[in-house]
Amino acid sequence: MIRTALFVLAGLALAGLAAWAQSTVPESDDSRYTFNRVDDGYLRLDGRTGQVSICARRPAGWTCEAVPDERAALEAEIARLQGENTAVKKELLARNLPLPGTVKPELPAAEPQEPRLQLPNDVDLNKVMNFVEKIWRRLVEIIATLQKDMLKKT
Repeated sequence: MIRTALFVLAGLALAGLAAWAQSTVPESDDSRYTFNRVDDGYLRLDGRTGQVSICARRPAGWTCEAVPDERAALEAEIARLQGENTAVKKELLARNLPLPGTVKPELPAAEPQEPRLQLPNDVDLNKVMNFVEKIWRRLVEIIATLQKDMLKKT
């Protein structure tokens, strides 16, 4: 709870101090750091780098620990993911695939072609003819068998 409050306080202090630091020009090295009182010590802002640290008294003396700057890590991850996303999109477009959530990429404008009738080749015709011939032979066999059966019964 206290840690969360410190981070919130550090963020607010950072925003306020950053605005204040931008409006004033440091006169010497003595004004490089700005300190603000917090619950367990002091919040230190480096006027040159913008680094925020929590300074507190410890058994060994005063120590300052840098406040983790999650924004930098998040921005780095966002930049990495944007680069990866761009690479994936380029790869999809190179393979003429649609982008997710969008319409298919437009192909270069070509002259509109009239639909052409694609006729079957000889191999396809031979397959169809063999199939029809087998069916016809079976049908003739069935009729012949029925006629024999009918003649036997009479």
